[in-house]
Amino acid sequence: MPKFAANISLLFSELPYLERFQAAAEAGFQAVEILFPYDVAAKETRRALLANGLELVLINAPPPNYTGGSPGYAAIPGGEARFQSDIRRVLRYSEVLRPGLIHIMSGYASGPDAFDSMVRNLQWAADVAPGQQFTIEPLNPVSQPDYFLNDYDLAVQVLDRVNRPNVGLQFDSFHAHMIHGDALAVWEEYHPKVVHAQIGAAPDRSEPGRGPTDFKQLFAAFDASGYSGWVSAEYTPSTRRTEHSLGWM
Repeated sequence: MPKFAANISLLFSELPYLERFQAAAEAGFQAVEILFPYDVAAKETRRALLANGLELVLINAPPPNYTGGSPGYAAIPGGEARFQSDIRRVLRYSEVLRPGLIHIMSGYASGPDAFDSMVRNLQWAADVAPGQQFTIEPLNPVSQPDYFLNDYDLAVQVLDRVNRPNVGLQFDSFHAHMIHGDALAVWEEYHPKVVHAQIGAAPDRSEPGRGPTDFKQLFAAFDASGYSGWVSAEYTPSTRRTEHSLGWM
């Protein structure tokens, strides 16, 4: 079976942030991911990880925009200076948190200029932090209208142009189903480029076992493909308490 991590931004959200680490460990997880850990001092998160014997798999970039400007990120033409500034902020957090992966979000844009901007920005990030692994992830247009990276074919085109060993593909069964209609088929086609996987049931992003995806078959496909990375549970439990949603494990 794959090795499972817990996304504690969505799981155990019935608890205060720093209590979720112990809850994840007690539920049997050996690793966690955190979407945006920037509102808590990095040393506090690091202390919670160490106290519970947990590995930090992934965090998202960018950090929150406290200046109140319009949102945007890697695919926004003309946004290179802000992108570089935000990546440097994320890397300062990562010096303390030591995440295995940093997911770089594309932002909301379209067209060839956006494509070229994303390629250049990803190349810059990869080159400025060659020891850090980065990911990009297609997000579905129902959940994220106008998001630039909204298709797995597009993601592969970006990766091929970026051509850096420390930038890879992030697979999410929920988004894969919502974009292409079959999460397993997406995995079978694109898994050679995947460095991180996440799971959640379409169409409501609830726990595995609901919706159309056969997760036993998907987990078997992870194993059969030789994938050895983490599989993060990134879903909104349909139950009041997260532990009651973990039957799929």
